[in-house]
Amino acid sequence: MWTYIATGSFWVALGWTVVVLVVLQVGYFVLVVGLIYRRAQNVAMSPDAVNPVPPLHRDGVRF
Repeated sequence: MWTYIATGSFWVALGWTVVVLVVLQVGYFVLVVGLIYRRAQNVAMSPDAVNPVPPLHRDGVRF
């Protein structure tokens, strides 16, 4: 809405909307890849990379 009000053109506002959506998605992708890469680096460097404790404790309940 702000871009439409500022420019007075629906097409310019739509173009800026698409540009912002692409920039946000690329930034999110880069962030997630960076977090996964950093996690893989930390796991590879630690001597006890495998956690012997299971992640869930079910208390005998079946799923």
